[in-house]
Amino acid sequence: MDKVDNEQLVLSSSPHLRDNISINKIMWSVNFALLPAILASIYFFQIRAFYIILVSVFSCVITEYLFEKVRGQISTLTDGSAILTGILLALTLPPGFPLWGVLVGSVVAIGLGKQVFGGLGDNPFNPALVGRAFLLASYPVLMTTWEIDGVATATPLNLMKMEGISTEYWRLFIGNVAGSIGETSAFALLLGASYLIYKGYIHWRIPTGMIGTVIFFTWILGYDPVFHLFAGSLILGAFYMATDLVTTPVTKKGRWIFGIGAGIIVVVIRLWGGYPEGVMYSILLMNATVPLLNRYTRKPSLGEVK
Repeated sequence: MDKVDNEQLVLSSSPHLRDNISINKIMWSVNFALLPAILASIYFFQIRAFYIILVSVFSCVITEYLFEKVRGQISTLTDGSAILTGILLALTLPPGFPLWGVLVGSVVAIGLGKQVFGGLGDNPFNPALVGRAFLLASYPVLMTTWEIDGVATATPLNLMKMEGISTEYWRLFIGNVAGSIGETSAFALLLGASYLIYKGYIHWRIPTGMIGTVIFFTWILGYDPVFHLFAGSLILGAFYMATDLVTTPVTKKGRWIFGIGAGIIVVVIRLWGGYPEGVMYSILLMNATVPLLNRYTRKPSLGEVK
């Protein structure tokens, strides 16, 4: 009897609850969800957008491979995270940005934003935004020069901030405006975001808190909330960058605080800052608060006394 009981007893280490969702599946799903935005960028900004995306993705993949080779680590290229970083970085760049600058930003995004911390899972900041922040600090003129059909023009946020001119909602929603190649089409971005929310691959609390905060404060302060929703990179940042599993809180309360805090920073920078867009800085600043949010918003463990 004892022999039978012992054979039926199976011991295993935690966690005992398992799911078929994996890092690879999530990363490749996000890459797939960004396909509408990629196609929209190529439609509006033509072959130039394709070149920027291609160089960015290729540079990120090669940089990740070289870093892991030098450090003697097992290659993680198949998980799709380096490709995702390349796509996101490319989508935040203006259509006229030089390809050599795309290469530099990609190396910084993977090398400085990810690999120096130990690779995927250890980076405290969103790698794509680290790359973009470096490019904006190093080449501010190139990063703020916008073109449509070869003609230099201002983005909707610039027009509103400098001249008080509002852009039609329909143009903002479809994407026929100046801006970074992947931020202009709200329709394409929302299409991909809907898929990710449906699959449960991104947490809805962060984008809801971030976008809801921007809408609420712009409205009560007398500004156009619909314009601020569709203009700039709010939708791109809220759904695809602020929801990064590595650099965002793990608790429900922490995610609400993260999203609301990011939204407040966006409003402050857009309305009173010298720079018309604040999504990048808002997410990077809130990334820095994640360890504290995880620590002070988690539920006590069983038997723990505060």
